[in-house]
Amino acid sequence: MAEATMRGVYPILVTPFDDQDRVDVDSLQSLVDFQLEQGVHGLGVALGSEVLRLTELERILVTRTVVDRVAERVNGRQSVRVVINTSGTGTSQALHYSRLARDNGADALMLTAPSFLSPGTEGIKSYYRAVSDGIGLPIFIQDVNGQHVSGSLAREIAEESSWVQYVKVESAPITLRVAEAVQAGGDLLTVFGGGGGNYFIEELRRGSQGTMPGCSTPEAFVQVWDLVHAGDEAAALGVFFDRILPVNRLCAQGWGAFFHVHKQLLQRRGVIRTARVRDPAPPLDEATERDLAVVIERLYGA
Repeated sequence: MAEATMRGVYPILVTPFDDQDRVDVDSLQSLVDFQLEQGVHGLGVALGSEVLRLTELERILVTRTVVDRVAERVNGRQSVRVVINTSGTGTSQALHYSRLARDNGADALMLTAPSFLSPGTEGIKSYYRAVSDGIGLPIFIQDVNGQHVSGSLAREIAEESSWVQYVKVESAPITLRVAEAVQAGGDLLTVFGGGGGNYFIEELRRGSQGTMPGCSTPEAFVQVWDLVHAGDEAAALGVFFDRILPVNRLCAQGWGAFFHVHKQLLQRRGVIRTARVRDPAPPLDEATERDLAVVIERLYGA
């Protein structure tokens, strides 16, 4: 029997590193446990996991660790599926990373369109079709700034590629792109929002079926999801502005800030041992560090 359509809150996990810059497996397991305890519906390993800075062996280690920990902890409860980003600059590379993810237990894949020497519309369609035909797992098209896949193109890809069943929309303006993808995708594509969940509620209003936010405050995103679907959008907005927006505003200070903020929050919450971010990653400036300290104190106490 086919599995149910993926919906809900799928946080993108950070990759914890130890003081020697190695993947900290114990902290990664603790991070998975933390997400599951907060009631998330699925998990992702993707650009927000510093996946582009992982070696091939580390990608395997991270995928296997997350998949095995979910299987161990869920233990017969409602399925919590794991989505792995397997993007490549070319088709053969994407196929290779996708096989690695599949063979190590991934439930679904997520791929951005190739950006280096862009192949054009037909090349993009061929890229997704090759992974769909060759791997046999559900695929998310990841639409991002610089690698935008319009709603109409996403539908064309899905029409030619049976395993392309989802699209994660992150290119600006996000709410407009979500609405376009929902309308164009129809019954072929399930739309998720991205971009850290900055427009989570607005995306839900426009037909999005889930979000892939950062992983430092998963309970807040789950609470917003539950409140919206219970018909209490006013309360959902309260949670969003009180517990999500302060963190996301700091993350928006730059791509490196995203990693530093989420990792420092997770370290402060006792989930991971260090907040180390892989180089090149300039530290937060002193003013932003002070801003983060204020947010941490407000949310979790001194």
